[in-house]
Amino acid sequence: MIRFCFFSIVLFVFQSFAVAQIPSVSVGKVIRHAHFNSSYVTSRHVDIWLPDGYDTGNEKYPVLYMHDGQMLFDSTNTWNHQEWKMDETAGRLIKEGKVSPFIIVGIWNGGETRHADYFPQKPFEKMSQADKDIVYKAVRQNGSDVFKEKTIRSDNYLRFITKELKPFIDKTYRTMPDRKHTFIAGSSMGGLISMYAICEYPDVFGGAACISTHWPGIFQIDNNPIPQAIFTYLRNHLPSPYTHKFYFDHGTATLDAMYPALQSEANTIFKQKGFRKKYFSSLVFEGADHSEAAWSKRMHHSLVFLMNYEKQ
Repeated sequence: MIRFCFFSIVLFVFQSFAVAQIPSVSVGKVIRHAHFNSSYVTSRHVDIWLPDGYDTGNEKYPVLYMHDGQMLFDSTNTWNHQEWKMDETAGRLIKEGKVSPFIIVGIWNGGETRHADYFPQKPFEKMSQADKDIVYKAVRQNGSDVFKEKTIRSDNYLRFITKELKPFIDKTYRTMPDRKHTFIAGSSMGGLISMYAICEYPDVFGGAACISTHWPGIFQIDNNPIPQAIFTYLRNHLPSPYTHKFYFDHGTATLDAMYPALQSEANTIFKQKGFRKKYFSSLVFEGADHSEAAWSKRMHHSLVFLMNYEKQ
């Protein structure tokens, strides 16, 4: 099963913009900003999901920024015919009154640049040269390099989101632009970059959902300096445990089988830093694998945790 998951990730990373139909959704609507230009990263599509009622009112909305935007809404457009079902889940929670209506900003990954965009840069830069060499020499199960360009560019990826994309979204759509109403979420490497984003920009993001967080960073556990480098970073850079929310979860099958011990160590750090139940959640889903199908089944937990601020 883990072999299959490694193969899936290879395909996922090399997904191109060739399949670029605007997603079909059953709730709300999607507006695409194609090939959004940036001074910091490669251009990429950005898909905006607006909830039902957006066009008929004048109220403002919280915003959830999500990585791997091509996988969020429509399985007929994805390489593995899976999706997060974000429109269905968000629409249901809004209808049930469990969260207030909100906007989703789906940021497409950069294909071959995905790993370099999502790998936390400052923990990497604190590593010794020998440990950096281990990271840059990492390969996937099929023998291909994880970092073809031997570079990490996540700081620029976050500059793109905070300095270019968010100002555009706040100008173009009716948003609540403050920290309390701005969230970020992703899975696997997207979980890592979501965690990193809220630590680097605590004045921008009020909460992060880190789904099946890929703590190993690469695809090996032995002789891997990455988790400890990230944990050291967390001990020194976590925002206030009274104003920022972190949601983590993971399964126990396929690639997620690598995570339990590492997530447990991360949980300890958060608790030591004063995070309690209202602002920190870490769930385990026994038997769940590393896939959009699995994440779609439990995404409601993270949305309710992050966005029911007015009900607490």
